[in-house]
Amino acid sequence: MNKLLNIGVAQNIGTYSDAVEAPASARWVFTAGTPGLMPDGTYPQGVTAQAEQAWKNILAILAEAGMGVKDLVKVTHYLVRQEDIKDYVAVRARYLGDARPASMLLVVPGLVKPEILVEIEAIAAKEG
Repeated sequence: MNKLLNIGVAQNIGTYSDAVEAPASARWVFTAGTPGLMPDGTYPQGVTAQAEQAWKNILAILAEAGMGVKDLVKVTHYLVRQEDIKDYVAVRARYLGDARPASMLLVVPGLVKPEILVEIEAIAAKEG
């Protein structure tokens, strides 16, 4: 099982851990940057809908590897608009529940396609 490591920084900022230690025998999954792309190849309108779909995509990847949200050790979140942080964080909280991976949220000037408002990159580890 992954061990949460906290020095007190994260607790003053958000719902994540300062670091996560995976066991030596862990299997690892690294996702590419994953946008809120729908199965039909379209992007939903708005950051909330895109965030919801991006998290569904991440969870589908984890499920394919026999993993779940509790196996996340590091998540990097990319947004293109500062004003979307509050809405994105609310979606992230719903999908993470009480899981607390190490986390980084960046606001960037743009992603690979102009219609992409959010992208998530995740690392997961599970023993055995």
